[in-house]
Amino acid sequence: MIIVRLDRVMADRKMSLRQLAAQVNVSEVNLSKLKNGKVKAIRFETLNAICTVLRCQPRDILEFVYDLERK
Repeated sequence: MIIVRLDRVMADRKMSLRQLAAQVNVSEVNLSKLKNGKVKAIRFETLNAICTVLRCQPRDILEFVYDLERK
């Protein structure tokens, strides 16, 4: 299972959803869905833009946790 930690990185950088959305050129609605784990996919282009603006690595935003219930 992939867990999105975007909110944590944004808080560390003191950046609002509105500010990040404007700099990444993604709608606030779509960024909010990503932040809340409500999306099934993310484009590498979008991930690259987010990491560039937040000056972080993809691993800072996305975390993989093995789901023991799925086999």
